[in-house]
Amino acid sequence: MDVPEIVEEIIELLLSGLRDTDTVVRWSAAKVLSSVLERFSAYEGDGSWHGGCLALAELARRGLLLPISFPKVVPVIIKALHYDVRRGPHSVGSHVRDAAAYVCWAFGRSYYHRDMKSVLEQLAPHLLVVACYDREVNCRRAAAAAFQENVGRQGNFPHGIDIVNTADFFALSSRVNSYLRVAVGIAQYDGYLYPFVDELMGQQDSSLGIIHVRSLNFQLNHAFWTGVFRRVDKSLRELAANAISSLVKFKPDYFANVVLEKLIPCTLSSDLCMRHGATLAAGEVVLALHEGNYVLSTDKQKMVANMVPAIEKARLYRGKGGEIMRSAVSRFIEYIARVQVHLTEKIKRSLLDTLNENLRHPNSHIQNAAVEALKHYVPAYHLSTENKGVNDITSRYLEQLTDPNVAARRGSALALSVLPFQLLARDWKSVLLKLCSSCAIEDNPEDRDAEARMNAVKALMSVCRTITDAGKFSDLFSEEDGISLFLFIRSEVMCSLFKALDDYSVDNRGDCRFLGFKSISELHNKENAQNDQIKSFFDENLATNLVGGIAKQAVEKMDKIRESAARILQRILYNKTIFVPYIPYREKLENIVPDEADIKWGVPTFSYPRFVQLLRHSCYGKYIISGLVISIGGLQESLRKASLSALLDYLQSTETEGQNDSREFSLSTDILWVLQKYKRCDRVIIPTLKTIEILFSKKILLNMEAQTTIFCAGVLDSLAIELRRSKDFSKLCAGIAILGYISSILEPINVRAFSQLLTFLDHRYPKIRKSASEQVYLVLLENGNLISEERVDKAVEIITETCWEGDNEEAKNKKLQLCYIANIETEQALKATPAELNKIIQQNRATADENASYSSLVGSAGF
Repeated sequence: MDVPEIVEEIIELLLSGLRDTDTVVRWSAAKVLSSVLERFSAYEGDGSWHGGCLALAELARRGLLLPISFPKVVPVIIKALHYDVRRGPHSVGSHVRDAAAYVCWAFGRSYYHRDMKSVLEQLAPHLLVVACYDREVNCRRAAAAAFQENVGRQGNFPHGIDIVNTADFFALSSRVNSYLRVAVGIAQYDGYLYPFVDELMGQQDSSLGIIHVRSLNFQLNHAFWTGVFRRVDKSLRELAANAISSLVKFKPDYFANVVLEKLIPCTLSSDLCMRHGATLAAGEVVLALHEGNYVLSTDKQKMVANMVPAIEKARLYRGKGGEIMRSAVSRFIEYIARVQVHLTEKIKRSLLDTLNENLRHPNSHIQNAAVEALKHYVPAYHLSTENKGVNDITSRYLEQLTDPNVAARRGSALALSVLPFQLLARDWKSVLLKLCSSCAIEDNPEDRDAEARMNAVKALMSVCRTITDAGKFSDLFSEEDGISLFLFIRSEVMCSLFKALDDYSVDNRGDCRFLGFKSISELHNKENAQNDQIKSFFDENLATNLVGGIAKQAVEKMDKIRESAARILQRILYNKTIFVPYIPYREKLENIVPDEADIKWGVPTFSYPRFVQLLRHSCYGKYIISGLVISIGGLQESLRKASLSALLDYLQSTETEGQNDSREFSLSTDILWVLQKYKRCDRVIIPTLKTIEILFSKKILLNMEAQTTIFCAGVLDSLAIELRRSKDFSKLCAGIAILGYISSILEPINVRAFSQLLTFLDHRYPKIRKSASEQVYLVLLENGNLISEERVDKAVEIITETCWEGDNEEAKNKKLQLCYIANIETEQALKATPAELNKIIQQNRATADENASYSSLVGSAGF
């Protein structure tokens, strides 16, 4: 709201009164400060706190706040530096903290060093806590600026210059950098470590109040308020857990004996945010102590080992927030496995059951956390020969690959991908067979899940890599087993991956279509370098399928997939460690895909002209055209223009070389292959038909002599299948347009196309009938060989005067008349009753007699 001008005049009078020569006046005016301090009450709103801070800053700047008042003012400013009010799903207070930093800045400019020495010692830790750990960038920068101002104007301050250089304006712009780098750089100096730890742990400072002011250590307990609907900043707690682990190296004993003992009880807190943050922080601290070569005592290890069972006993997975706790517990198990904390056999089984339960959870974040934990947990606790349940681990995950529960299939595939060699080598063939079958599209449509298949592809590659890379376990894996493995990879694994490359069930799962091809080629060729006998496992056919399949992805419609595919081809062609042999036309491929890192393959105008050149080589033509039609016939205009332009330039560039016919011939053959390969697959057929329509409109593929008839016949065969009972409007329109183009050529095939075109004149969709009539009209104007010359006018009259979007019965009668005129026997005409046929014949005879009499009249008149 607008503040009346009289308010400013009154404030000016009060401030001037503090300088008055009369004691009574100064005493009256001095009541301003006490009134301002009354604004800093736990029962006041954030507006009072903000206004009070601004008032104190103005008093300090004018020299009206005497040093004798510091004992009253400084505690209030410290409270304001940590002010944070929870209001439902939000918190308010950033403007108050910013204003409090402004007060500290004003102090540095207004007072002598002797007056500010003790004040600065009190304010410095709080300013740096805000500068490093406040969630708002403006507050972090304001606190750092206030600290810098005090260091610069108040004389020497311990390590002041170094801290100012560390916490500069740009370093504090990133929250991650502030937490993990700036804070660590400052914590090494005396007097700052403990305030920083307290800030992260959430210790309550009673001097700061408990109603409106957040605790000094707020981050792990972020969003600590009551209410059914709560907004929880999970990422901030995760960052705070990482931040507290980065401070362990300064005082390992303190973290092991004090911090860890405080965190473990907090994992059972009734508040979700507190127990989640404490669980993450406890794991991070344990791992950081281990990395610093600090060995936990037996009692501490026992406390850590019992933490997860205590959480499960308290049933803290239930209700809102249970998913967050599951993820945190999985991460904690990962950390204790990396540290190899001593566990009893009962706890080992309990933690494995916890991870298995999390693997079946539908939340992908929980599954990923469980998989990462399992990767470290199984080698740490379940590989000993004394463990009787080792063999059951692999078999359990194999059984779950066919579980009706989709989440179980996803998680079990991911679990197999991280199992160690010792478990996989015992029954590697069964594992690979199960994974290969899991990569295929499920027969039952209700069971189909793209993510489960994607995880199976990842697991398949990971298992192959684990088994083939583990040469040191020769006692578990003989040379005969190695040869059998590579024969199996060649015959089964590669086949499954090639099928997965053509899996388009979900269009945003592009990575599952070409995931792992580079790794498979590395597996084969790594053995090639070691044993010449293995070279027979990788041949030219396999290399062609590998490169062609990836090149197909490089010309499709998704930018990220095209870029990824091109970069995979780069890795295959230019791998300095492993040479991939038998690649056809390798030099041509290297010209198309140069070994440069900064190429923007996702830009259509750059990538399409390059990959279209692969159409010259028959071994890659079918792959390229099957991907290219998706772009040319797609909905995205810019992509369609770029891909079509590249194809037309490729075809037109051959006119000077005398190869135009051969390239059109190859293109037509490849298109017919696509129509046969993807029969009844609208994802490919519709854009292919649109591509054919575009090429026909540009007079391409219609002048290939004998090949034109063969190509058109193949297209008509495909249209007869694809358009029958189709309900897709775009598919029908494209097919009708193609029929119109084929009907207009002079080849004998035009009669067949025209008869197919006429069948759409009585289609159940009015727009399709209209579109077909327009094509029939154009055909009659362009091709006079379809209907005798004396009947053309009657046919044109029927087409132009009939309302094809009107009554369907009328459209059927008109269509029968056109078929009779064109001497075409349609299925409907064959089923017509004698009365209907006689009526049509009489109508056409009357027209013919009328025309004949008119012609004789004109002739007798001498014209």
